Amino acid sequence: MSNRYITTSFGFFAFIITVLISFPSLASVVINGTRVVYSSDASEVTVQVTNNGKRAVLLQSWLDTGDEKATPDKIVVPFVLIPPVNRVDAGKTQTLRISAKSTSGLRQDRESLFWLNVLEIPGRPDKAAMPDNYLQLAIRSRIKFFYRPIILKGAASQAPEQAVWSDSGSGLKVVNSTPYYLSLTTVTFNGKTMDIDMVPPEDSRTFNHIKVTRGKNIKVAWIDDYGAIRTQDFTVK
Repeated sequence: MSNRYITTSFGFFAFIITVLISFPSLASVVINGTRVVYSSDASEVTVQVTNNGKRAVLLQSWLDTGDEKATPDKIVVPFVLIPPVNRVDAGKTQTLRISAKSTSGLRQDRESLFWLNVLEIPGRPDKAAMPDNYLQLAIRSRIKFFYRPIILKGAASQAPEQAVWSDSGSGLKVVNSTPYYLSLTTVTFNGKTMDIDMVPPEDSRTFNHIKVTRGKNIKVAWIDDYGAIRTQDFTVK
């Protein structure tokens, strides 16, 4: 899913102060998709961003390694994103191009996770329409960016179906034995739906807020490569 944050713009991109409050209704720029998958045999991937607002905006785009507070000038990733800064007029679409610079340092036996950020700086209104106390807000959208080696076994679409769910005693535990990230969203048990998180490759998570005993059935939802919600029933072991 796309996360959006509201940022106060003081002086432009040099320093970013982020308030972790979601205000999706304020955003004019929309990213086409909820995630990006970069296959290791691809020369590049493209991502479209559209300005649905009534004024031109200035965009800054970058990838990060998981620290949402890190500024672009401090981040090192093995990819190149073009253009990093661009203007998008009202009603227009901009294509971001992302290519691999050097992925030799990334693990080739499992996926790697990065995040694509798009920071939207709205244009200033005309002076005549500008109020005396004017505060300009920058809104950042942030979506998952997966680097996927082509040599991985199995299919990413089937990875969530291979998860093993069990009663750990302290909460509901899920084991992901695949080389793919599981973008889990919710678990439904006894008519109650509870939020859950992503599970890295070859890893496990225990959700202490969910108590389900062995032998009970649960319905798990996750997001696939195309942003669609899929579900499956599991029996807790």
